[in-house]
Amino acid sequence: MHISMIELKAALRRCFEASGYFVGNYEDAAEMIVWLEKHGLQGLAEFTSMLPYLCQDQDKPLSTIVYEDSCAIVIDSHNRSSLNCIAAAVDVAYLKAQEAGIATVTVRNCHNRRFVLKAITDCGRRGVSVAAYWQNGKNKVTEYTASIKAGHRYPSYSEALTDLNYCDQQQQSLTIICSARVDLQPSLKKITAVGEIQSISAEQIAEKKQHSVEQGIEIATQLWDNINRIGEGVLVESTDQSRRGAG
Repeated sequence: MHISMIELKAALRRCFEASGYFVGNYEDAAEMIVWLEKHGLQGLAEFTSMLPYLCQDQDKPLSTIVYEDSCAIVIDSHNRSSLNCIAAAVDVAYLKAQEAGIATVTVRNCHNRRFVLKAITDCGRRGVSVAAYWQNGKNKVTEYTASIKAGHRYPSYSEALTDLNYCDQQQQSLTIICSARVDLQPSLKKITAVGEIQSISAEQIAEKKQHSVEQGIEIATQLWDNINRIGEGVLVESTDQSRRGAG
């Protein structure tokens, strides 16, 4: 079925709010999914993979700082989805880069890291160059990079299956580098890639958006029903407690 981006965003906001996401976080989460999907980057597929674990995030500790200095910070997100922590991590990288010229943020124990593309795009549009790198998989490790030049509107994205060995330190970790002085353009090494490196340019991402604006977004009926079913939890039954909290 086809729906508009406005319909999808509104339904996702209700879904995340009902799942215990804080104000601001549920708006960021909805924006990240819609942004990826309308730019041809499989936002709904990524969301579908984390949907069975959605409500578990509210029972996990909030992100904590493991290490910090003037130009680097290490954050433990305690196995949360990037949907409710990555926007803040990129904001921290941006602020440190403004002060130090370049900054590195490492986020550990973080899932669904592809959603970082929306966050780094916002950062790039504010005039700072950003690059992100992560790995996924145990038996077969896949590498991912995404980057945007300072002042540009769209990022580039690459992924490749590699012959790298599984590393506990890399799994579920994400490295973000921001620079206020130089443009960052990371690339995957062909020597470690098994087969072709799949790359999507900034121009291709921009073209995908135009298609989505004109055609709408295709979504599986079952997924749409699940999103709306979860979102119904926002409209709770009226009780003495809820009435006391109203207004």
